[in-house]
Amino acid sequence: MTRNRTLGNTSIEFFPIGLGAMPMSIEGHPNESQALEVFNTFVNGGGNFIDTANVYCVDDSDVGHNEQLVAKALRQFNHANDIFVGSKGGLRRPKGNWTVDASPAWLRQSCEKSLHDLNCDSIFLYQLHSPDPDIPLTDSVGELSKLQEEGKIQYIGLSNVTVEHIELALSITQIMSVQNRCNLFERTSFKNGVIEYCESNDITFIAHSPVGGHYQHAQRSDNVLLKKLAEKHNSSNYQIMIAWLLLKSKSIFPIPGASKTSSIMDSIQAVNVELNNEDMQLLEAIIN
Repeated sequence: MTRNRTLGNTSIEFFPIGLGAMPMSIEGHPNESQALEVFNTFVNGGGNFIDTANVYCVDDSDVGHNEQLVAKALRQFNHANDIFVGSKGGLRRPKGNWTVDASPAWLRQSCEKSLHDLNCDSIFLYQLHSPDPDIPLTDSVGELSKLQEEGKIQYIGLSNVTVEHIELALSITQIMSVQNRCNLFERTSFKNGVIEYCESNDITFIAHSPVGGHYQHAQRSDNVLLKKLAEKHNSSNYQIMIAWLLLKSKSIFPIPGASKTSSIMDSIQAVNVELNNEDMQLLEAIIN
């Protein structure tokens, strides 16, 4: 079985696969009872890290939907204090669009609302959702550092960033995680050095969309090589993709999204898939 992941240079351990909660709140999301069952399945399967954001919702009239859902889900568990939640700030959802606003004022307002929606006194991991081209990154990260000093967040992370962004942020404060899109068919963070940088600096690389994301995962179901390896390992195409990420680096922490219990049940079983060197070489050569 794949070993647990840790957050940055801390001793805090996560089950090797987290849960991306976004699909349970965006357009076409499941009803609340089904969503709560997804959380239940994940936690009962050993999962202990949930990724959310204030803007995982339908539009700006619905901001906080996902965080409120996470809070409700946590109330199901006697050991809720052992389940870690990462949220984000720095985007808006006008008319269902995704726009960047990483101004200090909006980050502070977002964090305050997230504290309320998550029903907590301090957010475990708070991530800058995206750098804002109109706001100096030092201003955005500086505000997160202030929120941390005030005890409103415990650890700071970044999302959708380059090595240059990470280096600049580290000149302001300690960064524990970087969350970028990353999967077998989307290897930008390998190519541009982000994952290597995270490995060298004790930063956890949170891989969102590890099987293609909400809109692209279905495209991977017919891949011949994935089907072949899935049959060989008595697994699924998606498990093969997650297992590949887990083996690529001990710093990589995949967080597959799910809106069905069957999906997250399948994903967390990827920890039991043992790819060999030949399997990895075949996957390295795969073409999108």
